[in-house]
Amino acid sequence: FLATKPYSSEVIVADDGSTDSTPTLAGAYDMSAAAYKVLALAHRGKASAVRDGILSSSGHVVMFTDADLSTPMIHLDNLLHALAKGADVAIGSREGQGSERVGEPFYRHAMGRVFNALVQLIAVPGINDTQCGFKAFNAAVAHDLFCAARLHTGQRHITGPRVTGFDVEILFLARKRGYDIVEIPVEWTHVPGSKVAPLGDSVRMFADVLRVRYNALRGRYDGTA
Repeated sequence: FLATKPYSSEVIVADDGSTDSTPTLAGAYDMSAAAYKVLALAHRGKASAVRDGILSSSGHVVMFTDADLSTPMIHLDNLLHALAKGADVAIGSREGQGSERVGEPFYRHAMGRVFNALVQLIAVPGINDTQCGFKAFNAAVAHDLFCAARLHTGQRHITGPRVTGFDVEILFLARKRGYDIVEIPVEWTHVPGSKVAPLGDSVRMFADVLRVRYNALRGRYDGTA
């Protein structure tokens, strides 16, 4: 994909303490089309891995995507176009006209819509899909937001899979700081074998949404850099 593009690029694989030889396999991959590095991290969860990857990037634009490529990379062009037109944050959205979900169980979609309704009520109104793992940022904006985040910043090791509401915190901060957020419809395919536990992870994510609102009320996002 990157070999067909006119811009220079950098790929960072942020490995969250996997036990399946991912760092070794990723390190052996031929990435002559882009600058390339692998971050072999201790297991502290996706939020911490994404943060480390973002803060180690060096480009003018930074994006993150899930390793299973459930959203095809062809949608990156639309996110980059939105940033070029002046958006600070461009996020893939699996909701609304032009988007498509493939193979997702009904119960997961239903739980996701309930969660989004709560997110819009409590933290980030007007964003129809905060959780799609396909987001792009002006690099300076990304560094500002991830440095200002207070949840899941990687101070401690964890065990087992860990799905969190870090996306909500990042988008809450973007809105609070006056950054322009644009949702871009994307295609997304449910990948069987996911380690997400719908009920337990939903409870944890909702707790994170409440923590974001609590942090805001306590002024913990004021004056951060």
